[in-house]
Amino acid sequence: MGKIIRLSRSMVGQAEAAAVARVIVEDGYLGMGKEVQLFEEEIAEFLGVPKEWVVCVNSGTSALHLAVEAVTQPGDEVLTQALTYLATFQAISAAGAVPVASEVLPQKITIDLQDAEKRLSSSTKAIVPVHYAGSPGNLDYIYGLAHKYNLRVIEDAAQAFGCTYKGQKIGSFGDIVCFSFDGIKNITSGEGGCVVTSDQKVAQYLRDARLLGVEKDTEKRYSGQRSWEFDVHRQGYRYHMSNIMAAIGRIQLGRFVGEFAPRRQELARNYREILGKCDGIRFFDVDLNEIVPHIQPVRVLNGKRDALRAFLEKRNIGTGIHYKPNHLLTYYGGGRISLPVTEKLYEELLTLPLHSGLSDEDVEYVCENVEAFFESQT
Repeated sequence: MGKIIRLSRSMVGQAEAAAVARVIVEDGYLGMGKEVQLFEEEIAEFLGVPKEWVVCVNSGTSALHLAVEAVTQPGDEVLTQALTYLATFQAISAAGAVPVASEVLPQKITIDLQDAEKRLSSSTKAIVPVHYAGSPGNLDYIYGLAHKYNLRVIEDAAQAFGCTYKGQKIGSFGDIVCFSFDGIKNITSGEGGCVVTSDQKVAQYLRDARLLGVEKDTEKRYSGQRSWEFDVHRQGYRYHMSNIMAAIGRIQLGRFVGEFAPRRQELARNYREILGKCDGIRFFDVDLNEIVPHIQPVRVLNGKRDALRAFLEKRNIGTGIHYKPNHLLTYYGGGRISLPVTEKLYEELLTLPLHSGLSDEDVEYVCENVEAFFESQT
């Protein structure tokens, strides 16, 4: 069958397996307990923030859902970009809020704030900038706009763990920042995510809501107990992280700086070096000294995207399309509004393989085939 190049994969091994075995055999408690508490503390240490700022949950989508719910009321509007994974929109609507789709800047696929500002209304209460492929966009402008209109900012940093903005780690500053630790992110806990916020009213809401709304149950769980006599004042969810997930995440966090981050950056640089002069594709404007790329998207010009994708698939090279714009989905309007920049980008987007398990030779093989495709078109 020959060489198979996967688009993405989980980078886990014996260290993660041993950590899970330790929780199963030595601890024996698989739910949310001390391991989750330690993971939260280690994330806080990595980011350089107080441990009280970090709240782990069972997915990045749960993180976004609870964050939106913490600062909005049903019917409130939330600005975000249309070109993002469905989870962003689903999290907003799950909280009872209304996602308002905005254009993106074609250089980075981050929210076009001039377009977003035109979509503001008296019902707008928050903005969710998406850090596409790890790139945070212009956060100074975003927070300036939020201050101007008294909006909460919920950063969808699902793809941006370990990235920086002007030398500051994403999550070390700002209003509310949501990360994902699913199987193919910059670090994984199998599934999982977390919210980082300095707003302790929001943080306490998250701690209670992730445990079915049981008040102050987190403290009990971290001391090996649970609440039996309790009260509930609001809707809650079973969104807590498990000790098994946290055990995996702790090992992954320890591998990030020395292994995952430099390798992802190196591979992305290799792509740019080899394909930088290829007439048929364009790379997005990112600073690989600041971001740790989660995916490697490119624009394929002149209507050749689908043909290139088919060409690569025949050679066992996995590709993806990140993403179908949400305003085109039936549940979110089915194309009722027109976003021409977003829709044009959607026709051109192609994601090439990127994960720290790739070798330099793998990237060269991908690039050779991309170049072979365009040579065949002349």
